[in-house]
Amino acid sequence: MMTAPVASEPQPTASSSSKQPLYAGSTQFRHWRFSPEQLVRMRSTLNEDAVSAIRNAFEADSPGSSASVSFLNADEEHLLVKLYVGKIAQLCGHFRFPEEVEATAVSYLKRFYLKNTVMDWHPKNVMLTALFLATKTTNHPISLESYASHIPRTVPSDVLDLEFLVAQSLGFDFAVWHSHRALWGIWLDVQVSTPMIRRCQLRTDTAQTLPDTPIEELSKAYETAVGHVRAARLTDAEFIYTPSQIALACFSLASPALASAWAHAKFPASARPLVLDVLEPIKALILRDGSPPDVEAVREVDRRLRLCKNPEKIPGSNAYNKKQQEKERKASEKRKRKAEAARIAMEESDPFGSEMAKKAAAAAAAAAAVDDDDDDDD
Repeated sequence: MMTAPVASEPQPTASSSSKQPLYAGSTQFRHWRFSPEQLVRMRSTLNEDAVSAIRNAFEADSPGSSASVSFLNADEEHLLVKLYVGKIAQLCGHFRFPEEVEATAVSYLKRFYLKNTVMDWHPKNVMLTALFLATKTTNHPISLESYASHIPRTVPSDVLDLEFLVAQSLGFDFAVWHSHRALWGIWLDVQVSTPMIRRCQLRTDTAQTLPDTPIEELSKAYETAVGHVRAARLTDAEFIYTPSQIALACFSLASPALASAWAHAKFPASARPLVLDVLEPIKALILRDGSPPDVEAVREVDRRLRLCKNPEKIPGSNAYNKKQQEKERKASEKRKRKAEAARIAMEESDPFGSEMAKKAAAAAAAAAAVDDDDDDDD
């Protein structure tokens, strides 16, 4: 399993305080932030290593068999993962899971495939496990039997068999900071800062520069921004930018004037808040990559995946059987070593065991000597 490189330095934030934000102390900030170049490099290296290992598995199973196999490249792998990112939203709609569960499951799936290849683990199975895991980590649990029974051709073992692998690939970093929550915070701030509403509320510093916008228009802008946040989940935005930056970019896509006014109001000392410079590349990324992939293109990738899947992961294949035999051999040796270690530990911890064993050995040696003398007499 490939280890992710060290995360890139954070993008400029719109913080005027020297105090470190909570997000900067999160595992997401420390372990799951990369530059676009790092992401490309990670996926390319992972794909190359996977193709090399799978080609060797094919050759070990049947020499020359890998020559006719068309392996997937990194972009094709990413395309397939993107399709199943979209399917998470469909499943969440079916189960009526809240937004938090959906967003968390998407992050888990995307993170998993920064460490693993689709040629080892098909996204469909990983998606089901990632979603089930997300229901637990976000405190919206559902019974495994009920979960599996509502998904066609799925049994509980399909979900549980990969749960530890998924958790391990995540580095057990289960907490995820989401842009939809940051957007909700901006939305609340805009409401209390709008002159139309502030008549019934306390004055704020931001109220002085925000335009007088009807609540219906504000609500429409928010709903549009939520749609952009959901589209952003199909992109790499969460690996590159902070949740608050993504949220403001989505708000800017929905209402550029209002988003700009809000940023200027939050940072009145700056002629142009730094955060505005970060918005344009995020908006471009969402508009470019925030759409579901072409179904026909993905269908072709999935068809080829059936032919280049790692044979060591296919039950019944020679490579799989050899792999299982090797695992069982190693497990058996490990059990023997543990049993021997336990036996020695018991003997050493027994205050009488060692001495009695020595006396028994001495008695056996004496008896053997007597038997030898008897043989000589004969």
